[in-house]
Amino acid sequence: MTHDDLQTLVDFHYWALDRTLAAVESLTPDQFTRDVGSSFPSVRDTLAHLQGAEMIWLGRLRGRAPSAFPRPERFGSMADVRTAWAETEADLRGVIAGLDDASLSRVVEYRLLNGKPAATRTDHIIQHLVNHATYHRGQLTTMLRQLGGPSPAQTDLHVFYRERVSGS
Repeated sequence: MTHDDLQTLVDFHYWALDRTLAAVESLTPDQFTRDVGSSFPSVRDTLAHLQGAEMIWLGRLRGRAPSAFPRPERFGSMADVRTAWAETEADLRGVIAGLDDASLSRVVEYRLLNGKPAATRTDHIIQHLVNHATYHRGQLTTMLRQLGGPSPAQTDLHVFYRERVSGS
């Protein structure tokens, strides 16, 4: 994988996230926090997990060892979600900008949340972030449907590529 390939995946990641967040913004506060019995109880909690996981991986890429997920209650509103994601996106894009093709294979050593040591290549961490988000965006789409909300605009990778080529 090249730096350009990784940059494209990150572009896709935030393009798809923006489409998902746009659909979530239509929910009422009750719908946003309602327990719908998914992997994480609510839309809010799923978004908190997804953003928190990205923060943890970014910390590891920067040599920090986060020991816990941030609490879902920090997202009292969609404005809080948007603010947090803007900060996380800027951080990830900053990390990507500081990489070159040679540094992508650098192994990052870190501790898991349970304290056990682990190590993963830089490019694999970033690919994981994108894949992890895709998984949870699918859950969010199901939750939106269960709550009677709108489905996000298509977030398939091929749609991203088509739109990128056509300029729309």
